[in-house]
Amino acid sequence: MTSAGRDKSSGEPGLDEERQRLEAFLRSRGLRLTAQRRIVFEEVFRHHGHLDVDELVARLRRLGKRASRATVYRTLDLLAEAGLVKHMRLGTSQRRFEHVHSGEHHDHLVCLRCGEIFEFLSPELEDCQSRICRETGFAPERHTMVIFGVCAKCREKESRKGSG
Repeated sequence: MTSAGRDKSSGEPGLDEERQRLEAFLRSRGLRLTAQRRIVFEEVFRHHGHLDVDELVARLRRLGKRASRATVYRTLDLLAEAGLVKHMRLGTSQRRFEHVHSGEHHDHLVCLRCGEIFEFLSPELEDCQSRICRETGFAPERHTMVIFGVCAKCREKESRKGSG
């Protein structure tokens, strides 16, 4: 299980391939990869985690890069249409997003106290879901599993408060 929020190195393999996918998608829509779209794309793929628009805008500003909230929203929508990012609601009203790598699937645990998002992968769960789909003749296209609860750190804090 990994916690969200790790930055990836800028020389990540596959980034050029993802950029080419984006450029091809934009061309198919009669659009181009502008400088602002490029910086949003690069920051999304540099960060491994679950960002919201405000966090992304703040990250860009800290890096000295400019992109309006509207541009960030529009670019994220384009990245989602291209299948490069996934929008999700993980227990808050704020949409969060994460980049998608082909063939990679994981699910989420969300702490209702601190908001921490943990990713996990369970081959047993994936096998069970596949078996159920086969048995029912269901043709799955995608799924999201999110378990809401309280993380170990928050439970520990709460138990110390209760005993103190």
